[in-house]
Amino acid sequence: MTSTQTHARDAVATGALTAAHRRDHAHVDDACVPHSIEVVHLGERAVMVCHDCRTDSGFLPSRDAEQIARAHEADTAA
Repeated sequence: MTSTQTHARDAVATGALTAAHRRDHAHVDDACVPHSIEVVHLGERAVMVCHDCRTDSGFLPSRDAEQIARAHEADTAA
């Protein structure tokens, strides 16, 4: 993959990630327990998105994003 292709792929991924953050996941009361977490895969890389914290991990190797998601889910389960 060329540098230009990588940049284009990253731009599309960033747009998709922004759209995911805008999805309706508003709460009237407390956040979900555990938090509502999604791992979005793009080839060999992925991003962990927490819809309650409205944060993400940035694109990482898929296993790393999945590990962060499991840890965040465990941390917010109480």
